[in-house]
Amino acid sequence: MKILILNGPNLNLQGRRNPEIYGTRTFEELFGELKSRFPGVGLDYFQSNHEGVLIDTIQQAEGRYDGIVLNAGGYTHTSVALRDAVAAVSVPVVEVHISSILAREGFRHTSMLAPVVRGSIMGFGLDSYRLGVEALLNPVR
Repeated sequence: MKILILNGPNLNLQGRRNPEIYGTRTFEELFGELKSRFPGVGLDYFQSNHEGVLIDTIQQAEGRYDGIVLNAGGYTHTSVALRDAVAAVSVPVVEVHISSILAREGFRHTSMLAPVVRGSIMGFGLDSYRLGVEALLNPVR
């Protein structure tokens, strides 16, 4: 199985940005832990601050990946185009968030992605990514 972990804007600052919300571990540290925890899974990682690049990456995942763990960052709440890209591919997508978007500012309470993803995981810190991988490996139907 091959899974892409795809991060959106500002997630390249993980470990430095708002540590009181997102913690101090870097994503690179987490990615190494995930690769060790899931040795039989081909895990790839990509991050971009640009909406169009994220859309291209989702479209290019078709036929290359068995699933995507997606943290779209702020685009979660604003991007119809990103939502449409997720809806257009047959690759299952699990939406993840480090913090609980429902416990934050009101404008973060709505996910444009939620209606078109397999499921959403939020509020478990960086462990949300592990849960996202596990959700793709063991889908509930």
